[in-house]
Amino acid sequence: MPTLRPETPADAPAVRQLLIEAFEQPAEADLVEALRATTSPYLALVAEVDQQIVGHLVFTPVRLEPTAPHLHLVGLAPMAVLPSYQRRGIGAALIEAGLAACRAQQVDAVVVLGHPDYYPRFGFVPSVRFGLRSTYDVPPEVFMAQELVPGALANVSGVVQYAQAFREVS
Repeated sequence: MPTLRPETPADAPAVRQLLIEAFEQPAEADLVEALRATTSPYLALVAEVDQQIVGHLVFTPVRLEPTAPHLHLVGLAPMAVLPSYQRRGIGAALIEAGLAACRAQQVDAVVVLGHPDYYPRFGFVPSVRFGLRSTYDVPPEVFMAQELVPGALANVSGVVQYAQAFREVS
């Protein structure tokens, strides 16, 4: 298994290269750089094997419209594992460690736009069950949420808005 740890500023070049390799283009690498510069809190983890960064995961604040000021909601995106290290449990380890870090930071709930067969194993369910919709035009089964605090999403509903960086990076 890899070593998991918080991302440091020194990791930026290796993370950029990882994202370009994993997504086969630079958009996600540009997005992560923009998120680092413009969002707070910014929670990112890396996975290392033999001192090489092979996986990366980011959580950033999202907001709900209409506003729910009591709700500490974050989005998981992007997540990447080097292609040569995929299907070894590295992504799963990153998600589990990331959710634990979110709990430690008193995050109420996490949303993710992702594969409907992958994220449910970590406790994610379609966000429509909580009355949450994505700002993006996606099928409801791919926009998911997980309460880290039981009942945190009770009596709230609306559209989840991601950080400006998601709209600015193409």
